[in-house]
Amino acid sequence: MSMFGGIDAAASGLTAERLRMDVISNNIANVNTTRTEDGTPFKRRYVVFEPRDTRDKSFSRILAGEMKGTSQRPGDGVRAVGIEADMSQGKLVYDPGHPDANADGYVELPNVNIVNEMVDMITASRAYEANVTVISAAKSMVNAALNISK
Repeated sequence: MSMFGGIDAAASGLTAERLRMDVISNNIANVNTTRTEDGTPFKRRYVVFEPRDTRDKSFSRILAGEMKGTSQRPGDGVRAVGIEADMSQGKLVYDPGHPDANADGYVELPNVNIVNEMVDMITASRAYEANVTVISAAKSMVNAALNISK
């Protein structure tokens, strides 16, 4: 791993967690949206991550030394591969006067649970802070290495 590999891996984590916080913020903003452009209630979204550039490399092959010379190894970061919708049904509430009520008078609310979203936001925030700490520590180590000859 290069001298800046840790910084690069933590930077990918910062980008991933920022995206995760943006998606969570969107979920919270739409907690009461009963009709979207397609006429259905808002569906909660979540980010799917995968290790960066290791799709064709199994861990056992890396341990066996078969992947020597490749640019990416385990621990080289993460990337978002998509934002998916949670297709579970939202809570049904009886409100026959609501414009989005069905024939029986029930309105389907979004499947967003504000408590779960806040917990996810806190974990994303803590992961972001941890990656900032990694970058600060790596920067301090590089600075200390440069000052050895003084």
